[in-house]
Amino acid sequence: MNFHSQSLLDLAFRYIGCHCTDIEALPPSGSQRCYFRMTFENRENIIGVYNHDIRENEVFFHLTEVFAQRNIRVPTLLAFDESRCYYLLNDLGNETLYTFLMQRRKTEQLDEESIAYYKKILTALPQLQMAYQDIDFNLAYPRHTFDRQSMQWDLNYFKYYFLKLANVFFDEQLLENDFQTLIAFLQEVDQRYFLFRDFQSRNIMLYQKEIFFIDYQGGRKGALHYDLASLLYDAKANISPKIRDELLEFYLDVASETMPLNRADFIKHYYAFVLIRILQAMGAYGFRGYYERKSHFLLSIPYAVRNIAYLLENDLLKIDIPELERVLTHITNSAELSTFPSEQQGLTVSVSSFSYKRGIPHDVSVNGGGFVFDCRALPNPGREKRCRELIGKDNHVIRYLDRCSETEKFKKHVYGLVDASVDNYIERNFTHLSVNFGCTGGRHRSVYFAESMAQHLLEKYPDVSVIVKHLNI
Repeated sequence: MNFHSQSLLDLAFRYIGCHCTDIEALPPSGSQRCYFRMTFENRENIIGVYNHDIRENEVFFHLTEVFAQRNIRVPTLLAFDESRCYYLLNDLGNETLYTFLMQRRKTEQLDEESIAYYKKILTALPQLQMAYQDIDFNLAYPRHTFDRQSMQWDLNYFKYYFLKLANVFFDEQLLENDFQTLIAFLQEVDQRYFLFRDFQSRNIMLYQKEIFFIDYQGGRKGALHYDLASLLYDAKANISPKIRDELLEFYLDVASETMPLNRADFIKHYYAFVLIRILQAMGAYGFRGYYERKSHFLLSIPYAVRNIAYLLENDLLKIDIPELERVLTHITNSAELSTFPSEQQGLTVSVSSFSYKRGIPHDVSVNGGGFVFDCRALPNPGREKRCRELIGKDNHVIRYLDRCSETEKFKKHVYGLVDASVDNYIERNFTHLSVNFGCTGGRHRSVYFAESMAQHLLEKYPDVSVIVKHLNI
């Protein structure tokens, strides 16, 4: 038993006057909060929470009180201690909207019961949004409004934790120009309403056939569009475009009954909010997946990529953001980023070339690891005048390297190492292996060896899928 669980046991004893018979740490989520399920003999279970961020706790306590007064279903705050780091909630069980959806369907189509839940949620959403009238946004943390600063943080999150870590090239200044265009467009709409911030299927509990909202600590002022976009474009909830459109119309009908709402103007800005929400989520997937090495977050990337493709293919972004659109198009065309790991059959080997000046690429599969081979000790065709402007797929470069004895020795050792892993991975039903070749500029030797390795694997292992990616040409 750790210090946090003991502190929660003491708080529970002071609150209900009897001892807990069992305390179980719940699986960690995307936050730093620690959750425990506490069991008692003669009463219902309690959820104990530890969070060292007192300002975040204060927001949660305040919002919980406001929502309860407005008959919005949220957890009941039972008690908190003097430090305001430990608190107790009623137990709403384990079933979220996300787990419900995953258990009931294998396709994008929602059944009638699932659609009914979505309509309940969308009926409650305007009530949440109108709660701004009773909320003290001076307590909101870390920002009181989803304003220019908040939007810039989200876009930088996407830039530095997704684009950089996934090795997607961008022109920094042109991309920044597009970010400012997007932010200015988003700020044209009314920002007075309550914005839940992370309004998605894992933060909606299904308990006794009713919906309950959790994890609204990041709430602040904002536009109506954002939470709707978060829910309907929730990556792994994977709702079909047709049903998304039907639910959008349902929300507009409901919301129009309680607040002034111009349908045409709402739709004009809606898809820009969809975009910034997707980009924020991809930043989170990159941070949690690539940086913190929590590989399950990477499983959501292909779903987000497909939502981006839908926006681009249907010309839904009515603003001029050419560099951002170029970057997004590149992402949607990436075989690795758009592949669904859970749907793969057999082994896929991703082979890439890269420049050490730009850093070693991150593995975008759920496995991590793989091989990184340094080609810089080999003769450099880039020093030859006729090869300087060519790449490793051009005949002059190929002939140059083929003539070098060092090349054959390097291939022999590399092929032996990779083949051993491929044989082992096939036997163990692994789904992914990454093989990376780096050189100084990422244009000659690394490209040559990536192409050679891909050809070797295709010839030796016809049942293995091979993806080739040249990151710096």
